[in-house]
Amino acid sequence: MSQYAKNQPEGFINKIERVAIIGAGGSVGKYLAKHIIATGKHTVTAITRKESNNSAPEGARVAAVDYEDENSLVEALKGQQFLAISLSVRAPPGTQERIVRAAATAGVPWIMPNVYGIDITNKALAEENMTGGGVYPGIEAIEEAGVSSWIAMCCSFWYEFSVCQGPQWYGFDFSNGQKKVTFYDNGNTQINTSTWDQCGRAFASLLSLKVIPDDENDKSPTISQWRNKPLYISSFLLSQRQMLDSLQRVTGTTDADWIIENEGAKERWQRGVDMLKVGDRSAWTC
Repeated sequence: MSQYAKNQPEGFINKIERVAIIGAGGSVGKYLAKHIIATGKHTVTAITRKESNNSAPEGARVAAVDYEDENSLVEALKGQQFLAISLSVRAPPGTQERIVRAAATAGVPWIMPNVYGIDITNKALAEENMTGGGVYPGIEAIEEAGVSSWIAMCCSFWYEFSVCQGPQWYGFDFSNGQKKVTFYDNGNTQINTSTWDQCGRAFASLLSLKVIPDDENDKSPTISQWRNKPLYISSFLLSQRQMLDSLQRVTGTTDADWIIENEGAKERWQRGVDMLKVGDRSAWTC
């Protein structure tokens, strides 16, 4: 395709109008759907498993499919311009690759693969934290099919989920009414983290852009600027200590009301590796 809209064939529309979301009832998928529907600029199709019990977002069309049947997926994806994939970590191996092949057969030009979380450009870190095996095959499948371009949303950990989920995430433990936090090292290392709503806002903002520049003088942002690249987003850059400060503000507590412990980050990582070696899957989040 020529890089400018002015050179496109008659009838070319320089925007995304038809969006499909796989997993629109899931943790992040529901927020992608919520915010893209709220723009009023797109026809949104929620593609779900026939046996799914998740509720479809209000305002979305529903296409129930059999993920094991590629033809079923192809039919649901025909005519779509952008596909966002948000699969459960419990999805059977090969599911995303099958979806990608179906999208290629259906001629979908853009795909947001099931990445989120990690920085895909940091392969050393992805290998160290063992997330790469669940991420890179989807991107590779898109490139191998040679039909679609991809944009990976790199949002780091989801904030509200990671604070509340348990001590193996951001170190906070509220079980049995307790107030406890385990700081990694001294708790002052800052990381980027994003809320689910921020993921949805970023998705809606991206797909509200023009696809390509109008002409060589058009310097406005376009979707094509992220073609086959990560889209980095963040709600906050903060440390565990700052998270605790925030929680203390809203709960009216102080350090005296909390159990505060420390664990070395390297030691915690090694403990997680050792747990995985004996089959303890909870170590993924240590």
